[in-house]
Amino acid sequence: MNYGEFRAIRFERQGAVLRVVLDRPDSDLNAVDDLLHAELSSLFPALQNEREARAVLLTGAGRAFSAGGDLGWFATLQDPERLEHLRLDGKQMIWDLLDVHLPIVCALNGPAMGLGASLALLCDVIFMAESATIGDPHVRVGIVAGDGGTVAWPLAVGPARAKQYLLTGDPVPAAEAERMGLVNAAVPDAQLDEVASAFAQRLAAGAPLAVQYTKQAVNKLVKGALNTAFDVATALEVVTFGSADHAEALAALREKRTPRFQGR
Repeated sequence: MNYGEFRAIRFERQGAVLRVVLDRPDSDLNAVDDLLHAELSSLFPALQNEREARAVLLTGAGRAFSAGGDLGWFATLQDPERLEHLRLDGKQMIWDLLDVHLPIVCALNGPAMGLGASLALLCDVIFMAESATIGDPHVRVGIVAGDGGTVAWPLAVGPARAKQYLLTGDPVPAAEAERMGLVNAAVPDAQLDEVASAFAQRLAAGAPLAVQYTKQAVNKLVKGALNTAFDVATALEVVTFGSADHAEALAALREKRTPRFQGR
């Protein structure tokens, strides 16, 4: 594969492991805007065509894995046709992630929020830096967690615990994320890359067909949950993008005040 056309994602080969680094040039938080969303939509089909590597290591550059949606970008998402295109792209992105045949090890180097959290949690094995946090704060800006969070979180920790965090948007520290099974392990920041890379190399050294087919079988369970909840969540997210509460949340963030939600 030729990955040279990507501008917000970098690729490095480390033996049989393909290292994929989210690296939006103008955001050290890797906040999702049109560019990064489009490239994430292209990333997973590209990985499906990867034939040299036997495992993928997904991580971020800068201060975050991905801090979720860029709030400036959110303010531009009001046109119904554009929102529908974004919804369809987002749905395909998640399905394409699950259809990558190679095992994907995620190294959460910093905060993973919203879509960033969903992508991380739908990887195969997740290592998290001790200083990092993970969360899905969609509700805090008045919109539904429609990009996979309503599937990824309940699968990982069960419905009650998932709703505790999805309904509040509270971030989860690394130690707590490990304790409740949201991620596989929390490791010291300085050791994150070494630990995640070593595990990716271990998977790459395994029997490729056995590893890949086992992943595919487990992901059938995830796809079943997506079939149940994903379309409803994304449709309701589109509805709430046009709500007065969403507009109020963005205004409150700009004005550095507490939002006053009215349920409309």
